[in-house]
Amino acid sequence: MTLIAQITDLHIRPQGVACYRVSETNLLADRAVRALKALDPAPDAVVVTGDLTERNDPREYRLVRRLLKRLSCPVYVMPGNHDRTDAMREHLSDFPLISKGSKEKVYYAAEVGELRLIALDSSIPGFANGELGKEQLDWLDTELAQHPRPTMIAVHHPPKAVGIRHMDDIALSDGAAFGKVISKYRHVERVICGHVHRPIISAFAGTVMTLCPGTAHQVVLDLNDSAPAEFVMEPPAYFLHHFTQEAGMVTHLAYVEAYPGPFPFWADEGVSWP
Repeated sequence: MTLIAQITDLHIRPQGVACYRVSETNLLADRAVRALKALDPAPDAVVVTGDLTERNDPREYRLVRRLLKRLSCPVYVMPGNHDRTDAMREHLSDFPLISKGSKEKVYYAAEVGELRLIALDSSIPGFANGELGKEQLDWLDTELAQHPRPTMIAVHHPPKAVGIRHMDDIALSDGAAFGKVISKYRHVERVICGHVHRPIISAFAGTVMTLCPGTAHQVVLDLNDSAPAEFVMEPPAYFLHHFTQEAGMVTHLAYVEAYPGPFPFWADEGVSWP
């Protein structure tokens, strides 16, 4: 069994500053890390699929580093559109494989239990949409060809439209080229993304694409083309990706906050089951 926890879109701010003046992202990210630390069994790794910071501020990276270093398992990070590759490499230099890739992009492959994890960099400095680029896609093609074992690919921007217009406008611009690469390989178990701040599942290029909700605020679920870009304080959550050779990849959504329970499935006293 291999268990990988995914959190995304932390949007950490300098200490004492709320994100968008409303969302206490630092507090909520801290609660998410506490939830991950309490997991039993513990995950083999944690993947953070971008937007670790809100404004690519060195103070934000220092808080991100302090927060994620509380986790005892390996933590794999990649940039989102709110981060920058060079700043992430500078401030998170001791995180696994962060120096790999090209000068402009962080990309790497890691062995996590029975899975191979591939992390990609879809960030474009100064832009909200994403792009992988030919060099990174060629590297991905080679990696998948040379290592035909169960693989999870992590990237911040989703490679296909999800129906929320203002987010689809800033999705992965070369998603079709990305799909053309991975569609050749049946051992790609999952493509995991962030960016949209909602739990979303879709078929993509012969595999399954899952979008993880954020650790803080979520994007409003409004499928009208004219929907404004707004967020809502729905419950923060994360994904647990559970892989076995027998069942393949199964993804569980788990909420950060604690709720009443657990309660046993027992009948009331004196009542028997049919």
